[in-house]
Amino acid sequence: MTDVIPVPPVPRIPVRGGGGFPVRRIYCVGRNFAEHAREMGAAAPASKEERGRPVFFMKPADAIVVDGQVPYPPATADLHHEVELVVALGRDAPAGVLPVERAQALVFGYTVGLDLTRRDLQAAAKARGLPWDTAKGFDHSAPVGELVPAGQAGALAPRMLELRVNGERRQRAPLSDLIWDVAEILHELSRLYALRAGDLVFMGTPAGVAALRPGDRYEAVLEGIATLHGGIGR
Repeated sequence: MTDVIPVPPVPRIPVRGGGGFPVRRIYCVGRNFAEHAREMGAAAPASKEERGRPVFFMKPADAIVVDGQVPYPPATADLHHEVELVVALGRDAPAGVLPVERAQALVFGYTVGLDLTRRDLQAAAKARGLPWDTAKGFDHSAPVGELVPAGQAGALAPRMLELRVNGERRQRAPLSDLIWDVAEILHELSRLYALRAGDLVFMGTPAGVAALRPGDRYEAVLEGIATLHGGIGR
């Protein structure tokens, strides 16, 4: 069959050591750090037994930004940063629900990213009990750093996740504070979706989310693994 329009380019993330990672889907986890859940007015579990199920939403694959430069988006006056661990899947999940103990085998690598959010649109949607897709899934809303293969990254739990804006620290927390870890999130996602190679998972943000203004410069760091420098267009 002949295509009737040009085939859009596949979004790709550079990989440390060479090559590119083609992006299929972007899954995002909401409220995966207790302090952030509280700052957003949501209850946070006091123990693993009280966690319930994680909250998921999605962004389009072409929301990826690899050079860090983000134009200030339309239809908002309150763009917020949310620094996150980003997990890249290099294998398809088997059919059915993925066991937690088999989940790590799907992981290709890790990087740091920002889940940019039009907070005013999100607040308005929440107030009316409506979906808030337009607050999350907009153009250029997913800046990410260079992907680092899992074998080079090492253990995640002791590492810090941090964001600085114009040299000022805004967010900082250890990955050990995640309510659901990587394997648990992949297990939960597999209940809802067929996970495939090329998928990204944004793992949730620590407390300290705040506004980004035109002209701001940011530095997002996944300690010892990846750093992303960028700016917000005027």
